[in-house]
Amino acid sequence: MRDAEAVTFGGGGLDRAEDLRRHPGELAALPARTLPLWRGKPLIGAARDGLALMEGHALADHGTPVLLGRVDGAAIFARDVSTLAVEGLSDELGAFRDESEQTHPDLPNGAAFCELRRMMTHLSPRDAELAATARGMLEWHRTHGFCPNCGAQTQVGKAGWMRGCAGCGRMQFPRTDPVVIMLVTRGNKVLLGRSPGWPEGFFSCLAGFMEPGETMEAAVRREVWEETGVRVGAVSYLSSQPWPFPGSLMLGAHGTAVSEAIEIDPEEIAEALWLDREELAEVFAGTHPRILPARRGAIAHFLLQSWLADRLA
Repeated sequence: MRDAEAVTFGGGGLDRAEDLRRHPGELAALPARTLPLWRGKPLIGAARDGLALMEGHALADHGTPVLLGRVDGAAIFARDVSTLAVEGLSDELGAFRDESEQTHPDLPNGAAFCELRRMMTHLSPRDAELAATARGMLEWHRTHGFCPNCGAQTQVGKAGWMRGCAGCGRMQFPRTDPVVIMLVTRGNKVLLGRSPGWPEGFFSCLAGFMEPGETMEAAVRREVWEETGVRVGAVSYLSSQPWPFPGSLMLGAHGTAVSEAIEIDPEEIAEALWLDREELAEVFAGTHPRILPARRGAIAHFLLQSWLADRLA
């Protein structure tokens, strides 16, 4: 696929400094900068077009630093500061669209904690990769404080890239869950769906988690059939996107439908429909009378726009 790494959170080229994770002395010798996150929301600068990295090990009374990588000779750390008593609490927290911002007197002037899904298209590729890595890693730490083997509390190691159990010695490493997301076409039409709980009119590509022992191609065919009753034949890989909400890797695929009749599973999906290219162009132009486009920055938006522009091959 042309421009496959132009997807949001891709192509940042971050030096993840794996060598420093194994050499704490070398890591400590580098200047440090900190990216704080509050409830998964990264700190964004006053201009709202980039991350607000704080000098040194800022806000050291909160959370455990996790090494994100090396940028311009400095070690960049993420830190979970969710216990910080911020200003700007809102009912929007955790909502489909969270426009709220949180501040604190100890933050750089004008900086605020902002929802990453709202800000992701405003960030440079490197800042987007830093933010996605930080959010995914801190969520992993939040949910893996105890050993799945014996139940004992785990301890952080390798600059945040491992948790070890003192009870049984088992080590855990960060995981990401593979999800297939499908651009399903049949001639001049594309298949879209709306999940329960999404805003009215909001449609996107179908998607679903891969299962153990399953190939990407098989997952595409299974998920499309389960949700819509549509059968898919040929499947090809297009692009991928880290999606740290909370910790997935979206595997973008193109599936060619061999049937057209839709019969949804209401437990899986609220609605599904076929759109032709002309209608999809209206959706992207904002002139369609009923359908809203997929979220900008999400791989679904990227895949649909690429198909509309004939950039898949």
